[in-house]
Amino acid sequence: MTLPRPLAAGTSMALLAASLAAGSAHAQETPPPAYQLAAKRAGIPSSVLYAVALQESGVRRDGRLIPWPWSLNVAGQSRRYVSRADACAGLHQALRQVPPTRVDVGLGQINLGYQKHRYTQPCDVLDPYANLAMAAEILREQHTPGEDWLLAIGRYHRPAGGEPAARYRRSVSQHLDRVRGTGRTTHHVLQSSHNETAP
Repeated sequence: MTLPRPLAAGTSMALLAASLAAGSAHAQETPPPAYQLAAKRAGIPSSVLYAVALQESGVRRDGRLIPWPWSLNVAGQSRRYVSRADACAGLHQALRQVPPTRVDVGLGQINLGYQKHRYTQPCDVLDPYANLAMAAEILREQHTPGEDWLLAIGRYHRPAGGEPAARYRRSVSQHLDRVRGTGRTTHHVLQSSHNETAP
């Protein structure tokens, strides 16, 4: 989904999103600092966290795909907002319409029902840094040491596995290839090493 350019009031929000998404001129080389920090704290590869965020909340801005922090998915419908306040209002409205298990929030699209133990108030999940920390923790919890990270990525989306998890893995692997600049994902690159969490 392409977002309209934010008005002056939303400019600071756009700058925050850009700083979260653009640690370097080319995201293909290095995940932005916020992703590196969250990944390092959780002990996971930063490229894995960034690729998941691109899949979950990616939008096109100025010709680039970037994760968008003010993203909701309500009963399968993606919604993007220009500010955290707007997203919070949209979140409250969504929770009046559907159960929390049908609402995903933020950069990592954290499910409010299944992950309710990770937050106090629903709008807390819109904090980009808290959201990335939650996403990184979930990825770590879904990973078995020595296992290919793509399997954990599939379980991030659907812990039960199956074809939905396989489809998700295929989609995220394309983002992972782009982030790493490899052109294709190789098995040894995705093994349990998390040495890449350093810049």
